[in-house]
Amino acid sequence: MFLRELTELSGVSGCEFEVRNYIKDKLSEIGCEFRIDKIGNIIAHNKGSFNDKSTVITAHMDEVGLVIYDINQEGFIKFKTVGDIDPIVLNSKIVKIGKNKIIGVIGSNPIHLMSIGERGKPLEIDSLYIDIGVKSREEAVKYVHIGDYATFKSDYTEFGESQIKAKALGSRAGCAAILEILKIKPDIDFYGIFTVMKEVGSRGAYTSTYSLEPDLVVTLDETECADIPNVKEYNKFTELGKGVAISFVDDGTIYDISLIKKYMRLANDNNIQFQVKKSASGTNDSRAVHTEKNGVKVFPVLLPCRYTRSNVSVADKNDYKSIIEFTKMILQN
Repeated sequence: MFLRELTELSGVSGCEFEVRNYIKDKLSEIGCEFRIDKIGNIIAHNKGSFNDKSTVITAHMDEVGLVIYDINQEGFIKFKTVGDIDPIVLNSKIVKIGKNKIIGVIGSNPIHLMSIGERGKPLEIDSLYIDIGVKSREEAVKYVHIGDYATFKSDYTEFGESQIKAKALGSRAGCAAILEILKIKPDIDFYGIFTVMKEVGSRGAYTSTYSLEPDLVVTLDETECADIPNVKEYNKFTELGKGVAISFVDDGTIYDISLIKKYMRLANDNNIQFQVKKSASGTNDSRAVHTEKNGVKVFPVLLPCRYTRSNVSVADKNDYKSIIEFTKMILQN
């Protein structure tokens, strides 16, 4: 299963090697033509006899994570975040560091050693460190180096009726969906692009479609799902189990209303479950590609996820399946 394997790979922004190598291997197995551009995007081409427009399906390979910048004399490791991570999700988490997957635990001062003024306040990144179980810097540098990347240690788990827990779930769901569609080899001409560095400003997306000059780019990504306790009804932007989310507008893009109406009608006609995102917050790689050259029409197909940018994102398997079905419908129309 592509999704399980992809979520368990490490691929912090700028260090997507594991994910890229996995996707390269799968594309070769599928027999799909692809190339890699100068900054690491994978551009796959499904050659088909049908399509009256140039279409690109895109998803990003990277995830939020950490980068090591210092190791103190006692062997404790200091880090900076890569991408937007709330410090509240970091303390006490297990991470894997570098290519050798060195296990570490993120720690901080325990509450009984905090001052009265420190207690109850959000932890600052600078107050956190990684403990890899050594007693000195000399021992630590045998395993970890300045500049190493770290990702959350989190296994793919299915639970409940149809739910999934994993890290990097939203981004890797998009990559898995593209692979699933390419594996089918539909007789439709389109490109599948796996981009780098979305979490630090959609940098890969800016370059990935430039030379292709597509008519339409479909962006597969995640969106926040807040169908949880203590959230007001009007803030429950999407809900698990109600299909993919589509958006009219977000922080980076205003989407084409004619495309939205067209695909909503087609989805209803084909009994493909979807929901309209009730928020204009967030963004995805559409913001980077829709202004390229003479402009490109873009359309978002989004996976609702709880607890995004953490070690335990949660999504629904049926929503993931609807991403594949919705995207196939777009390609066929």
